Amino acid sequence: MLELLHIENIAVIEEADIRFRPGFNALTGETGAGKSIVIDAMGAVLGGRTSRDLIRTGAAKAFVSAEFSAVPADLPGLRENGLAPDEDGTLLLQREISGDGKNACRVNGRPITVAQLRQLGGELLNIHGQHDGAQLLDEELHGAYLDRFGKTEGPLEAYRKDYAVLSDLRDQIKALQMDEAEKARRMDSLRFQIGELERAELRPGEEEELEARRNLLRNGEKYLSALSGADYCLSGDDESAGAVNQLRGAEEALSGVRTLDGELEEAYKRLEALRSEAYDLAEIIRDLRGAFDFSPEELDAAESRADQLYRLKKKYGATVEEMLEYLDQRRAELDAIETADDTRILLEKKLGKAEAAVQTAGKALTKARKTAAAALEARIQKELRDLDMNRVRFAIDFAGRDPGPDGCDVVRFLMSANAGEDLKPIAKIASGGELARIMLALKNVLAEQEAVGTLVFDEVDTGVSGRAAQKVAEKLAQVSRRKQVLCVTHLPQLAAMADTHFSVEKGEEKGRTYTHVVLLDRERRKAELARITGGAKVTDALLASAGELLDAAETYRASL
Repeated sequence: MLELLHIENIAVIEEADIRFRPGFNALTGETGAGKSIVIDAMGAVLGGRTSRDLIRTGAAKAFVSAEFSAVPADLPGLRENGLAPDEDGTLLLQREISGDGKNACRVNGRPITVAQLRQLGGELLNIHGQHDGAQLLDEELHGAYLDRFGKTEGPLEAYRKDYAVLSDLRDQIKALQMDEAEKARRMDSLRFQIGELERAELRPGEEEELEARRNLLRNGEKYLSALSGADYCLSGDDESAGAVNQLRGAEEALSGVRTLDGELEEAYKRLEALRSEAYDLAEIIRDLRGAFDFSPEELDAAESRADQLYRLKKKYGATVEEMLEYLDQRRAELDAIETADDTRILLEKKLGKAEAAVQTAGKALTKARKTAAAALEARIQKELRDLDMNRVRFAIDFAGRDPGPDGCDVVRFLMSANAGEDLKPIAKIASGGELARIMLALKNVLAEQEAVGTLVFDEVDTGVSGRAAQKVAEKLAQVSRRKQVLCVTHLPQLAAMADTHFSVEKGEEKGRTYTHVVLLDRERRKAELARITGGAKVTDALLASAGELLDAAETYRASL
């Protein structure tokens, strides 16, 4: 149940605290006073879409919080997001909207995303707007309403799995279909590409090796000259001793006296290590010099190979590895085309089984839906009688269709507004008032099966008046005995029936418009009901009539 709605800087509301109570809560007020702003604030804190235009002029940000009580800890929106209410079942939702479009959302102080807030909000409170009745005109939604009532998730999920298999097989078969001329052209193109890449004899890592070798060959003379110079310095020649021999001479000079002094012993060991290291380096340089075979022909071959790879990369991939991957893909494609006829035959056999499975699952889904439709028809018919629509007949029509993502049924809601008239689509015969009441009946039936504890009705009484309005008021009173009801209304019958009545009032202070939400006592309720009934001029007769309306509503509520 929604206990407290706190609003800061939302449109003309600078700050407001609305403490809702169990049962039937009504909000009334002049047109433009800000009743819709209260609903917008509720939508915002439940994760609905918002705009920076919602922020009060001159304010940097807006803030809304909603405190709920008796929240079950096993709600999916809590469990799936690692959240939990307080020990006493209290849950606090908060949302801050900044002028730069950023949002900060929290649940019991813990940050969450707008998407998580939206999921959780939808499990705590449902808002039914004045335009919801128009949804009944969209026959595409009728099947969804029926599935929601009938809880057909099981057969629907089974059907969707089979349909997904069928769709995949159809896509595979379609991909294999091409005319013979197109097939021949594609095979010729693939064979050319495969042949060109295979003749290139590509190797992973070849580019790096080739680039290093080209760089070496281009600098061959420098390379040999450097090695020769280093070899001469280390090993010398017939006329000059190199560093290795010089170090050996120094080592031999100290060998006879190295035991006379500790420092000489240390110097000797270091000379020995240096001579050994210099000898190893001389061998390495000599081997490198001997192994390097520079020839202009090899450089020409390396340049030619690099040019070949460059041309291939322009067509088949940015690297050798990518070209090899492309080659594998083209081989697989060619193999698929060459074996397409055999593959298609196998897929078509599977397709027949998949179509049979979809038909079987579709029939099971249709059966479940028709069972649910019979129950929904009876429930809606009862609700309509309660709403003083005794002559209205409501029925759910089924028509077959080719299998689609959601089944093999076309579901339509039909009605007959008057005795003796044939059932026809709701869109063709229902008036605005009838749509509002049918939608109320449907919402009431669906709400009974949901865990949502609070229902908000935003001017769902549009197009309703007189006796019908009284029936709508009574129906909302009945619903409020099972769930908390919040209702924005212009009808005195609905406002009088409420257990708790708020007035949304607009005024001016220092050149700024302010909206306040005021809890009304009985006397102020009489005045508000009189205003709703008779307009700006409130007479004693209107006040007396308002009092009688409140008495009658109290008597009716006591009978529930």
